[in-house]
Amino acid sequence: MAELPVRLPTKSPTRRPARPSAEKDRAGSAAAYASLVRAQIRSQRQYRLSFALDVGLTSLVSVVEIVAMLALFQVTDELGGFTLREVLLMGVLCEFGFQLADLVVGNIERLAQYVRTGLMDAVLVRPLSPLGQLLATDFPFRKVGRTVQGAVLYAAVLVYVDLDWTPARVALAVAAPLAAAALFAAMFVAGASVAFWWIDSGEFANAFTYGGRTFAEYPVTLYPAWLRGVFAYGLGFAFAGYQPALALLGRPDPLGAPGWLAWSTPAVAALAWAAAVLLWRTGIRHYRSTGS
Repeated sequence: MAELPVRLPTKSPTRRPARPSAEKDRAGSAAAYASLVRAQIRSQRQYRLSFALDVGLTSLVSVVEIVAMLALFQVTDELGGFTLREVLLMGVLCEFGFQLADLVVGNIERLAQYVRTGLMDAVLVRPLSPLGQLLATDFPFRKVGRTVQGAVLYAAVLVYVDLDWTPARVALAVAAPLAAAALFAAMFVAGASVAFWWIDSGEFANAFTYGGRTFAEYPVTLYPAWLRGVFAYGLGFAFAGYQPALALLGRPDPLGAPGWLAWSTPAVAALAWAAAVLLWRTGIRHYRSTGS
């Protein structure tokens, strides 16, 4: 009698769990933003001579700021109670943070044009973050040169100042320009958001972004008390250069501020960014199409 074949139980193929739709959406959004940035880079590189000139000229901005600072010390040994090395550290730290912010979010200044011409309608109907679209669509690749230059100047000044390095200071030296960039980025976004209510707000916004950069490059001890209260601590510009530089230098604040304040730059930048995002979202909710 023939034996019946014995069937061994087969192991069912293991099925991978489906990726959550939220994760798919995030991956798709990131790919879309990356495509927009790549398209901008390709378009800007089509005219190579123009692109090279843009990169070269924008790279001169940081150099001009440092030359102006050096010129001041040709007629004085101290500025607001600080030496050349100390002021250079404040200025270069602030400048590097500003260049980072300008590279990533500086093109948000074009929001007023989008609102005025009705292009903002097209941005809002796409299944992507309006803020992310605006930043990726007009990504200014030509500004990469001066951002790299800012990083090199910052590293050179850190060596020139000859700090007493500790693990905490190393961490702060890395975090401080990033926090300064977040602070200036918050100013860019908040200033641009005013366009939802006031179309011609460009000059008003520039007073707080570019004007804030100039203010933050120098010791706040130079300014009167009311100006320090409004700009240095009310808007947080003291945390773009002055306060983190004090912590890196190990110097007490001549104005008597507590020592822990110099280490709170990342927290201040996070608060500023949260406030800017809140203003942005409020503006989006109150946006009314021009009908064009």
